[in-house]
Amino acid sequence: MPDAIELLKSRRSVKPREMSGPGPSPAELETILTIGARVPDHGKLAPWRFIVFEGDARVRAGEVIAKVFARKNPNASPAEIDVERRRLTDAPLVIGVVSLTKPHPKVPPWEQELSAGASAMNIVTAATALGYGACWLTGWFAFDRDVLEGLGLKADEKLAGLIHIGTAGKPGEDRPRPALTDIVTRF
Repeated sequence: MPDAIELLKSRRSVKPREMSGPGPSPAELETILTIGARVPDHGKLAPWRFIVFEGDARVRAGEVIAKVFARKNPNASPAEIDVERRRLTDAPLVIGVVSLTKPHPKVPPWEQELSAGASAMNIVTAATALGYGACWLTGWFAFDRDVLEGLGLKADEKLAGLIHIGTAGKPGEDRPRPALTDIVTRF
């Protein structure tokens, strides 16, 4: 297992199309989800939940996405619809992080949504620490109520993201990172 600081300094996303199997074992998946639930959570509200897409579930989810896309884009070509159908099929595992805010006198919705984001990042970091490639993505369908309903989200839930996890086919490419002098001020 890599040193925690080195892991955090070198972590990078791996594109789902550059992933293959194997994905995490059942024990590794449980570890990833446990770490995903171990985030700052003011009020102990657990303002997030997870949807696991693996095996045929990835294909069934793609059918939901493709059906909504085809209905909302009647002039779409079969090839365009097929792209939508395959959205979750590159990586062997996709974890949906669902954000659900709850009324609370001391914990505003924004803070609860940030907790869901922290959960998604913990999932990415845990998968990376276990040696897998990981990528946190959204896309048009992550904000489309018809797709979300088809994936089992309730009307008051949002999709914080879909974390694609698999074996990286090649090392992830780094990208330029902001210089601290450009993003840090002192008060």
